[in-house]
Amino acid sequence: QVHLVESGGGLVQAGGSLRLSCASSGRTMSTYDMGWFRRAPGKEREFVAGIRSTGISTAYAYSVKGRFTISRDNAKNTMYLQMNSLKPEDTAVYYCNAGGTYYNNHYHPGDDYWGQGTQVTVSS
Repeated sequence: QVHLVESGGGLVQAGGSLRLSCASSGRTMSTYDMGWFRRAPGKEREFVAGIRSTGISTAYAYSVKGRFTISRDNAKNTMYLQMNSLKPEDTAVYYCNAGGTYYNNHYHPGDDYWGQGTQVTVSS
């Protein structure tokens, strides 16, 4: 069983940066593939980034490639999303997920382990 809590969201101007964290409690997260998703106002949830349990392989949505970096520190039971060159289109609630399936250039979320979300707002 895994409990996930996101943090690090906030209000930032276009071109700025934020670093999101996803802290895991309960079972160690080192055995889980993980990923980030987001949901913008009036939009469906979309994939942002995924990472293997070992951290060796990563995958990104086309819209964030070159701007966002996913990473993890299994010793700290924490996953991160470094977001640079933020755009107003990045405004959304960001969620982390554990226990899904990582494969080439994508991460499909598991059903059971979701965080509560953290709000990211990018102003013009």
